[in-house]
Amino acid sequence: MAAKINKVVLAYSGGLDTSVILKWLIETYDCEVVTFSAAIGQEDDLEEIKDNAHKTGASQAYIEDLCEEFVNDYVFAAFRANAIYEGQYLLGTSLARPLIAKRQIEIAHLEKADAVSHGATGKGNDQVRFELGYLAHDPGIKIIAPWREWDLNSRTALMDFAARHGIAVQATHDKPYSTDSNLLHISYEGGILEDPWAEAPEDIFTLTVSPKQAPDKPEIVELTFQSGNPVRLNGNDLSPANMLRALNTLGGKHGIGRVDLVENRFVGMKSRGVYETPGGTILRAAHLAMESITLDREVVHLRDSLIPKYAQLVYNGFWFAPEMQLLQNMIDMTQQNVSGTVRLELYKGNCRILGRKSDRSLYREDFATFEDDQVYNQKDAEGFIRLNALRLRIQKLIEK
Repeated sequence: MAAKINKVVLAYSGGLDTSVILKWLIETYDCEVVTFSAAIGQEDDLEEIKDNAHKTGASQAYIEDLCEEFVNDYVFAAFRANAIYEGQYLLGTSLARPLIAKRQIEIAHLEKADAVSHGATGKGNDQVRFELGYLAHDPGIKIIAPWREWDLNSRTALMDFAARHGIAVQATHDKPYSTDSNLLHISYEGGILEDPWAEAPEDIFTLTVSPKQAPDKPEIVELTFQSGNPVRLNGNDLSPANMLRALNTLGGKHGIGRVDLVENRFVGMKSRGVYETPGGTILRAAHLAMESITLDREVVHLRDSLIPKYAQLVYNGFWFAPEMQLLQNMIDMTQQNVSGTVRLELYKGNCRILGRKSDRSLYREDFATFEDDQVYNQKDAEGFIRLNALRLRIQKLIEK
């Protein structure tokens, strides 16, 4: 017997899973369901999503544009840290979930709902990300995770359920993979991609052209940073969301940002995912180049040692944890002087740094030059080397 629930706020994408969940919640809990759809850059027809939510039984359908908040407060924060999970994944889905969870709880409070629900499976990371976000903002909220309760244990079963209930969905038996998209990326998982040996079919890609089909002429762009954030592209000031949109267009045109990886999920299994992150790939390369002339060596090395931990916290859903706040504060302190302009070449899947300049640059040509200089006495290096070699010499003397 299902617990008594009066009203649920459902994180609703309008896709197969959440469309079925909306009807299932009404049937199973005999409750009112309010849907919440966050517009964070996915290319969906939001009015159609709202209409389908009402047709499927939602009493109210919230749709909110969170693009600027998503990019400014989440994406740019992570890119100031150069966050990357297991050397490849730029955390597109991971960064969106805490924002959605936070706003979903706020709507639950507005609606006086006693429960929230999501469409994440019991095998995936998103269930953890959503629910850690919920509980961080409302420790007493009831959470309904249908994938952990129902007997619809496959996407084929979901499609059959949708057909029986007249629910319109885009997934088909021919293309049953799961996708998630926002301004930072689009991901593809499941179905035909579950064999890690099988090549991802070209027709799944939507943000990027194949590098083979990209223009034969390279494109030069300039990206200007202020305190670690990109603020100007080719001389034009852009808001955070518009900046990422523009970089996505450029990267997509040149086939930049495709990743095919097998990653380690928080719940313990390995998962194959295919990702397109065109703008983020350009942004990370440019940010690293900007830091190379504006950050102190020891600051860079200390910060770099923390990137795996930062990325792990984001990936595992601990965005609102105290250790995450501590890390973010430290990262942001490192970014105060990360300002200037980077010049890049985009060409057939590659993003190459051509130059970087900054008023806060620590690079001094008069020190680094191989030509004659008046500021560096090369003889000083002898004592430096002998002091650093002292413990090595002593170790060898002991061995003898």
